[in-house]
Amino acid sequence: MPLSPDEAYYRIWALAPAGGYLDHPFMVALWARVGMLLVGDTALGVRFMGPLSACLGTVLIVQAASCWLRTQGTPEQARAGAVRAGVLLNATLGVGLGTLVMTPDTPVLLFVALLLWGLVHACVGQQRRMWLVVGLAAGLGFDSKYTMLLPLAGLVVWLFATRQGRVWLRTPWPYMAALVAVACTTPVIWWNARHGWASFLKQGGRVGDWNPARALNFMGELLGGQVGLATPLIFVFFAAGVGLLWTRRNSFALLLLCMIVLPLMVFVQHALGARVQANWPVVLYPALALAAARVVWPWWKAAAFMGFGLAGVVCVQAAFMPLRLSPHLDVTLRQMGGWPAFARSVAASVPKEFPLVADEYGLASELAFYASGRTVLGVEPRWALFALPRPACGAQAYLVLSHRRAGGPDARFFEVLDALPDQVRARRGIVADTYSLFHVRLRCPVPGQMHDAALLPGPAH
Repeated sequence: MPLSPDEAYYRIWALAPAGGYLDHPFMVALWARVGMLLVGDTALGVRFMGPLSACLGTVLIVQAASCWLRTQGTPEQARAGAVRAGVLLNATLGVGLGTLVMTPDTPVLLFVALLLWGLVHACVGQQRRMWLVVGLAAGLGFDSKYTMLLPLAGLVVWLFATRQGRVWLRTPWPYMAALVAVACTTPVIWWNARHGWASFLKQGGRVGDWNPARALNFMGELLGGQVGLATPLIFVFFAAGVGLLWTRRNSFALLLLCMIVLPLMVFVQHALGARVQANWPVVLYPALALAAARVVWPWWKAAAFMGFGLAGVVCVQAAFMPLRLSPHLDVTLRQMGGWPAFARSVAASVPKEFPLVADEYGLASELAFYASGRTVLGVEPRWALFALPRPACGAQAYLVLSHRRAGGPDARFFEVLDALPDQVRARRGIVADTYSLFHVRLRCPVPGQMHDAALLPGPAH
């Protein structure tokens, strides 16, 4: 499957290492970089660490569930529940499909699993030094995605609000874990401090969203997105697991409940004013899988089979397109369809001595990856934060512009010299998008605008 626009964008991150980026912390770039070093600057290289980290995260969840459930029943019941947790977790589309592509959710899921593994061994197994693992997982999870703060906030609430948590506060271990976590987050904090707190302000700015007129619509999208991403039957298991945590409120059950319910409350609050992206609550799936391990309904295998089946259908559609659907119905076509052939067609349509340019980060990143041997220029404010070469003022280039974007070329950056025939991106004859192609001259920017453009690295062959 071709890289999606976001994956191609994270590949640029991997080739321009930094302590942080505008959209997310650095871990997804490190994941992609390691994979590219192991198997090459290819789509497989960008994604290589995803399935590996999902496998390791599954092992951690299975072991955590086994350790916890041994205190609740027989060893046989503990083993069965642990297997159930691991299978149901992987049968969700959020994990089963989500870790086949490279996104910030891929590393954060591993570190959430590590966090839960450490907490089980610390709080249930009474291995106090495991708090250091908890701190490590918390810090590295923050380095992956800022939503890691939500389950960590639930952990803090448990420490202060419950008797068992306050017992731990009378020991040095939670404080040592906090020091380890802060040490791990230093690169992200340092990068933000040097770049005007850009990433913190971008993500933190969502807190003030408020649009009650559309709250009902946003709430429906939140619920529907989770039913779809968890798959319907596994969603029922997750909900039942949370119910069991509430009815059997022992120490660790309360901890899991805090780490699940508090983030859910944040997502519900956010849905009062803005759309909650379906993948945001995926950070809770490892904890929900642990909770579902105690749900002993016999049809859990059918729920898992449905989840794996749905994931298989999506993969087959992405790779072979047996169903000829429009891009409005087929997200795989919209995100991945036709990029290699489209980039080659664009590159062949313009003289080789001129660079290709795009003012949309995903499109620019796709051209940089698939238009082999061509110089690609990205023009957008986010490139100001990258350690990448800058273009020469007044150079001529060929601008690629999606028809989905309103308006023509931005007059601040481009002087249009000529318009060429449109180009289409398609898969098996179904058009995913249409693009205009312009011969342009890069305008000399006013002071401070030159850093809005950057030359993007293509694959090394």
